[in-house]
Amino acid sequence: MLRAAFWLTALVFLPVGLFLYFLPPTAATLLGVSPLWLARVTGGLITAWGAFLLVSSLRPDEGPVFFLAAGNLLTVAALVAPALRLQDTLPAPVRTAMLALSLALTLLAVVGLLAVPSRRGRL
Repeated sequence: MLRAAFWLTALVFLPVGLFLYFLPPTAATLLGVSPLWLARVTGGLITAWGAFLLVSSLRPDEGPVFFLAAGNLLTVAALVAPALRLQDTLPAPVRTAMLALSLALTLLAVVGLLAVPSRRGRL
């Protein structure tokens, strides 16, 4: 179950990071991204986070699970605040996608925390 939480979270972050890193200028104007370099830096960071999650899924233990949950919950905080604050200006499909992604990341963080192997089981 813990490996699935890592894999599913990585499958969220890797495509988003690669899309932002290789964001074409036409898509940047549609999304309203002003400095294109900012999207590329963000894409690089998100891609690195997804790669870290894939590597961590090979041997999940207490350390990477904390980072999985913390990263997911920080991303949720970054997505929910504008989705709730900008209800009038955000299109409904974008707001729904942001809230659905937030829900999925929250569930994966909780699954990761609940599926941590106990220390007693390793003794």
